[in-house]
Formats: sequence, C-alpha cells, structure tokens
Amino acid sequence: MTRNIDVPLYQPVGNECEVFEHAWRNRLPLLIKGPTGCGKTRFVAHMAAQLGRPLITVSCHDDLSAADLVGRHLIGDGQTYWSDGPLARAVRQGAICYLDEIVEARKDTTVVLHPLTDDRRILPIERTGEELQAPDEFMLVVSYNPGYQNLLKSLKPSTRQRFVAMSFDFPPPAVEQQVVISETGIDSALAQRLVNLVTHFRQLKDHDLEEAASTRLLVYAASLIKSGFDPVAACKVALIEPLTDDADTAEALFEVVRATFGR
Repeated sequence: MTRNIDVPLYQPVGNECEVFEHAWRNRLPLLIKGPTGCGKTRFVAHMAAQLGRPLITVSCHDDLSAADLVGRHLIGDGQTYWSDGPLARAVRQGAICYLDEIVEARKDTTVVLHPLTDDRRILPIERTGEELQAPDEFMLVVSYNPGYQNLLKSLKPSTRQRFVAMSFDFPPPAVEQQVVISETGIDSALAQRLVNLVTHFRQLKDHDLEEAASTRLLVYAASLIKSGFDPVAACKVALIEPLTDDADTAEALFEVVRATFGR
C-alpha cells in the first residue's frame, strides 16, 4: 500500500483512527489524553489530512484569553476592524481546530468552547453580535497531559463531559521501532536498542524522573545518530539532558546508555 505523501506519517496502535473519524462524522468534539511526546499532535494532523480538512492548531498557555481564540477589534489605517481568532476561523472554514494542552489555558477561556461542544454547535461573538453556526465539517479537538494535572490545572467536569475522549500512551516497542525507522531511516537493530533504552528510562518515571522519555526525544536521538553523531553523545543530549537537571540521576542514566552501546 502506497502512503499519500501529503498525509503525515502515523502508526496506529488501536482503533484511534476509527474513533476520530466516527466522532468527526457525528459532529462530536474529541478529547485526547496522553503524555508529552507520545504522538497526539501528529495523530490529529494525520487524521485532518486523511479527512481532507484544514487544521488550525493552538498551543494553549497561561495567558491565553477568550479573545485570543475568538478574535478582537484591531486598529489599522486609521480605522477599527474585526480580526477573527483561530477558533472563529476554524468555524468559518469548517476546519478541525486543535487546542493543544487545553488545561494550560485560563479557566474563563474554556467557557467559550461550551456552545460549540453541545447540540447547538455555535460560536457567539459578543463583541460583534455575530453568532457563527459550525458547519458539519467543523470539529473541535483538545488534548492535555494527565501527568501535569493538579487542582489548579484540570478540566472542569462540566467541560470534560462535553467530549468523547480517549487515552494515548507511548506505542508498544514494536510499533515505536517502526516509527523511529520511518522517521529517521536508521536500521532495525539500532532502532531496537534505542527503544529498549527508552523503555528502561520510562521505568524510572515517578522515581528519579518527573516525566517519561518521549517518542519525540527518541526520534531526535535517532536522527543525530543517523547523521553520523556519536550514539552515546546523541543519547546524552537528546535523551538525558532534556529529562533531568539532577547530576546524580543524569549520571545513572548515562551509565545505562554506555552499557547499551558497549562503552
């Protein structure tokens, strides 16, 4: 089977593609939960391309306001004009709007999503008096990392229950090896060694590491090695330094890397 080069590569691990497509066809919003770097963003890009819909992505942060999403009045050439935000643009275009790490946004910001995530499927724009009706092709997708949740950063139950939801995790070793090979072109033996190494690192999460080594970092290490960089040094800068600032923990991880590559 020949892959469409315009569709971002994604290796399914379950029925997630089917869930996404059925949610889109039934005009249902989707919530994706999973650790950093496990493929959530790539998955959404893959599905948007598969469905032939434009994708508008917003990386949420502490200062993200409702106006940042919906739009605001701007001043230019001596006059005031309205400028749509990414959410309003997505509704008008019938695009897929992806809000990455939604729990990072301010609490009052998520309220603007509510009319879009029930049977009304509307986006009221209070500043212009306009009420946008979402076309059938529009879809709202949000994601977050449950590992970062606390009392200050979590979705309200009233918001969560407006979505169908699914959980992501890092791919099984065999699938992750194929991802690394496809992304970087390294050989299968090296891919297996790197995946085994990262699997060992992940066992340390919640003990010596706050966050698990991601598939993204694994691809970074493989890319460096593929380009001719020393494997041990590549693992240090791509898999160890991004994970910890603790010198003892870094040295312990470095010992595992040296053992993996026979140094």
